[in-house]
Amino acid sequence: MTLRTGHIGLNVTDLDRSLAFYRDVLGFGVLGEGKEGDGGERRYAFLGSLSGDGRPVLTLWQQARGAYDAGLAGLHHVALEVDSVERVREYETALRAYGVTFAYEGVVAHREGAASGGIFFHDPDGSRLEIFAASGAEEASAPNASAPTCGFF
Repeated sequence: MTLRTGHIGLNVTDLDRSLAFYRDVLGFGVLGEGKEGDGGERRYAFLGSLSGDGRPVLTLWQQARGAYDAGLAGLHHVALEVDSVERVREYETALRAYGVTFAYEGVVAHREGAASGGIFFHDPDGSRLEIFAASGAEEASAPNASAPTCGFF
């Protein structure tokens, strides 16, 4: 049996704010939403491609009481792949216009001399994200000489 990732679930503090980011900036479609409890304070949304197979890629759960904490065990980062470095740069432009916080300046290589690379940034709750391309970053520098770029940021 071979396992593969089905979807990623992220705890968020404000579902409306996170939906605006993942839908409007990153381009995910909302496949479904729901709520639990009498007041509907426990809300969730399934995100994916509206033109794809209908399977969720991300699930957002409004149940966090605070921002992401890199010092706690759990999620390190979510890496999202695109077809080209040019597409990575398009996302970078949109993310900068939205005002996100970046871990590094511009497209960086995954390691020194690697063809793959991307951008590293944070969502509204501080969760660490990466958008990368498998090739096209040959000329980009790597911010760390001894560790993978996605490792410590």
